[in-house]
Amino acid sequence: MSVQTAKQVYNFNKLQKRLRRNVGQAIADFNMIEAGDKVMVCLSGGKDSYAMLDILLNLQAHAPIKFELVAVNLDQKQPGFPEHVLPAYLNELGVDYRIVEEDTYSIVTDKIPEGKTTCSLCSRLRRGILYRTASELGATKIALGHHRDDILETLLLNMFHGGTLKSMPPKLVSDNGKHVVIRPLAYCKEKDLVRYAEAKAFPIIPCNLCGSQENLQRKAIKTMLQDWDKRFPGRIESMFRSLQNIVPSHLLDHQLFDFKTIDSHSGVIDGGDIAFDTPALPSRFVDEEDDEPQIPSGERLQVIEIK
Repeated sequence: MSVQTAKQVYNFNKLQKRLRRNVGQAIADFNMIEAGDKVMVCLSGGKDSYAMLDILLNLQAHAPIKFELVAVNLDQKQPGFPEHVLPAYLNELGVDYRIVEEDTYSIVTDKIPEGKTTCSLCSRLRRGILYRTASELGATKIALGHHRDDILETLLLNMFHGGTLKSMPPKLVSDNGKHVVIRPLAYCKEKDLVRYAEAKAFPIIPCNLCGSQENLQRKAIKTMLQDWDKRFPGRIESMFRSLQNIVPSHLLDHQLFDFKTIDSHSGVIDGGDIAFDTPALPSRFVDEEDDEPQIPSGERLQVIEIK
């Protein structure tokens, strides 16, 4: 083995370990998968869902609990869709799967005027079909392939355009109230998933329904975050960490925090108000991609071990 090849293998092993660790941590933090679960893994043919299935298969093989996986792909009947690719890939893996054929393409192109974004209607149709399929399969969890960057993009989209401070939850009940939706890639970086997909040579299937007609607002947010990631190392990591460190008493939602009953006898709450002092900003969080996560002394992360 050449030095270059050895280095590539070493880097891939670190990347794979980091992704598996991140998925294991997210599953543990939010109790995403429990003993006896039947997890419906939504497989679009994109890099993220391929990686999610790959990592969950490894977890299934080594986790101390037993659960089932079934991969589900929705064939929306886009012209030129290579319908043979996913069945061939899944058969080779030996994974239980179902291909659901529904002509949502014709519905979307009929209802949406040419040049207008199809994302909203397409998304609603897909959700309805996937919820129905989950019920038919008896799935207890629906796994979606959204990652850390998707979560941050959604946060900023809601702030900039929706006036709400919310994002994609790692685990929540579906909007029809019947299913538990999980996002095992919640702690995974998109750039890691890109590298992983390239290394694993997943048979990527592009979404031709939209083509280049992306959601322009989301695309603008993604571009902004990518620019920040290049110019200000650590900023994206700090933003994501903020989603895990919410201080309601220092925001403005009086329905979330009881401001009305605060008086001089309430005591100092979450550090108190420092009035006109300049806020003391913490040290910049640097993303140490190659290091193990730092665990405070005396603490132990309760993570399912993945070999």
